[in-house]
Amino acid sequence: MEPAAMTVREVATYLNVDEKTIYRLAKRGEIPGFKVAGTWRFKKDDIDAWIEARKADATSDARDDDAPAGGARRSR
Repeated sequence: MEPAAMTVREVATYLNVDEKTIYRLAKRGEIPGFKVAGTWRFKKDDIDAWIEARKADATSDARDDDAPAGGARRSR
């Protein structure tokens, strides 16, 4: 059975990033988390949903990068 909430260390390990990165993202509200008695906690389902949203954003950005500059090309 997985824990109800993950610690900063657990999220950092899960995402393969430094703990400082998790603290920074949490403080900025860029990753879903909450404080309990002054310490950050994260629900795994929220982190997984956050990852999926980032993947969707990356896919959308990649499609935008493939579009011709200045919009669609006109044929002559």
